[in-house]
Amino acid sequence: MSGELLAFFILSLIAIAGGVMMLNLTKVVHMVIALVFTFLAIAGLYVLLSAEFVAVVQVLIYSGAITIIMLFGIMLTRHDDRTEAKTGKGRQWLVLASVIAFFAIMFYGIRNLSLGEQATTLHVKNTEQIGMLLYSKFVIPFELVSIVLLVALVGAIILAKRDDKEKEGESQ
Repeated sequence: MSGELLAFFILSLIAIAGGVMMLNLTKVVHMVIALVFTFLAIAGLYVLLSAEFVAVVQVLIYSGAITIIMLFGIMLTRHDDRTEAKTGKGRQWLVLASVIAFFAIMFYGIRNLSLGEQATTLHVKNTEQIGMLLYSKFVIPFELVSIVLLVALVGAIILAKRDDKEKEGESQ
């Protein structure tokens, strides 16, 4: 087993474990931390794919900025921190079987995948290729995503302020 394959399996298990932990944890801040582990593992997978630029963007934007925005959203909004009823063992076994089946299907599909000649040049100047496409062909979707993120942040602030005003009105 080569080192690259071993790194792939370790990073994949970390990403899957982070996702499963995010779904099963009860405290919101712990969920965000599990999500950070998933984001970092995915960045490691990008490095294995020779997509260093995408890996750095993954760490900066998702592990950094998106996580900070999620934490601000948690802090600015009111939420009940009650623990929910635990799910039964049958449901947990069903989820585990589904994850294993998904992994087996993906492994079989990727193992028999042939990318042809096009995939051999993807790692050559990938940052330049991404920049050229991003600022020529995909400039409008790029700007629309930034506007959607800004609107979401402003909306979270407005909702948090409205909740504060309602809380002040109830206490008086």
